[in-house]
Formats: sequence, structure tokens, C-alpha cells
Amino acid sequence: MQLFCGNTQLDLSRPRIMGIVNVTPDSFSDGGKFDSLAATVAHARKLIADGADILDIGGESTRPMAEPVSVEDELARVIPVVTALRGCNAVISVDTRKTEVMRAAIAAGANMINDIQALQADGALAAVAASDAAVCIMHMQGEPHTMQSQANYDNVVESVYGFLQQRIAALLAAGIARERIVIDPGFGFAKSLQHNLQLLKHLARFTGLNCPMLVGMSRKSMLGALTGRAVLEREAAGLAAHLYALSQGAAIFRVHDVADCRDALTVWQAIEEAQ
Repeated sequence: MQLFCGNTQLDLSRPRIMGIVNVTPDSFSDGGKFDSLAATVAHARKLIADGADILDIGGESTRPMAEPVSVEDELARVIPVVTALRGCNAVISVDTRKTEVMRAAIAAGANMINDIQALQADGALAAVAASDAAVCIMHMQGEPHTMQSQANYDNVVESVYGFLQQRIAALLAAGIARERIVIDPGFGFAKSLQHNLQLLKHLARFTGLNCPMLVGMSRKSMLGALTGRAVLEREAAGLAAHLYALSQGAAIFRVHDVADCRDALTVWQAIEEAQ
């Protein structure tokens, strides 16, 4: 399977890593850590050296209870980073739900949009359709500030599947080719621990949507609830969760600790390819 990201094609015959580049003061695990353009770009380039195939640049925290930021602030945080990294040896993704940021990011050189609201904002479908960028659509109910109060499902697996199925249809109708679409079940977004575990256990269900699947559980509270570990002590738990997701058909892994993820995936791939 190939993912078309602007002028780049990403071969998904092996698992790929999306490295997280937060340009925010309030992200749950690394907010404020990279508080200058130089520090952010240096971090991004280290992620590439560590094995990241995609860089996901975000200027607005979407952790539970996070407050939204203005378009102007998000643009000021994100666009200089995209511009500085243009031409780097990785797909540049921008994590945003704002149409204005999508347009500006694509114009600045981003070749993927990662949208927690699945292109439901006014003009978002048209903005991505007018480009050749890839897009990741995620399941979430409500807004980050209120989403955990909306974690109510009769069947979380089928609810998420149905939502993603509808959004894929909307993207295709807007002219976005299937080869540009990635899906994300949205671990931790309007979901309880049990919802997250049910999704993970039945993740293979989502391969029926015929789009590559991205998962992101790195450092999340679900891992802390299971292990009792603090945010920065959840890497082993995250690797276990992501390797299980790989066994269920996930193709892209959104993580903070790229080198450790790369090593785990390398061992997995070597075992799979052994004669």
C-alpha cells in the first residue's frame, strides 16, 4: 500500500513512524520544552535521525481540558517550523483542526494534514481537496475541552467504525483520493480506559475501511491508568500497545520516543521476514 503525500509516496509495506513535534506551551508531556524555532527544528531533525518517516507539527494542545488557541497564535507557532523543515528527509504533517492553518501549512510545504476533527470544520474538506496533501482523519466526540464528558457509546468499536466510514465517504466525494487518506480511531479522545482497550483489542475491524491506520498511544493516560507510571515513564507500556496495534493491522505509529519505537519495529519486522 502506498500513501500519497504531495510529491512523496510513502511505502506502507513496512510500519512507519510519525514523530511528534509540539510547538505548544501546554501539551501534556512536553509542553514548552521546545520554546524557540531553533530548538524545535533541532528536535525535529533529531527525530528524523532517530528514524521518523513523518514529522507531526502541532501548535495547539488537544489534551483533555485543553483550551483552544487563536488562528493567529497557531499560525505563528507552526508555519515557521514548516518553512524551516521544508525539503527535509521526512513527510511534514501539520496537526490542526483549523482550515486557515491547513491552507497556510500546505502553502508553506506541508504534505500531510492530521485533523482530530476529520475535516469537519467549514472549508476544511475543500482546503485539502484543492491540494495533493495526504490527510489523517480521527474520531473524537465534542471538543478537547469537553470530550471526556462525551465518552458514551453503546458499542465503541462500531461507533468509531461508522464515523470513520462516513468521513471517508465525504472525503472521496470531495475529490480526495483514497490513496491520500489515513484513519485514526482516536485513542484517548472522548474514550474511557475500557473504551480504549476495546478499540485496541478489536483494531483489526478497522482494516475493513481499506485505508492505512495510524495509532497514537504514546505517553497517554490510558497507559498511566494501567501501569501507575508517570507521563515520562510510559515508554515500555506504549511500545507494548503499539506492537499489539501492529499485529492488528496498524501501519503508522505516532510517538514521542522515535528511537525506541524504531528499534521495536525493526525487531518485529526482522522476525516477520525470517525464513
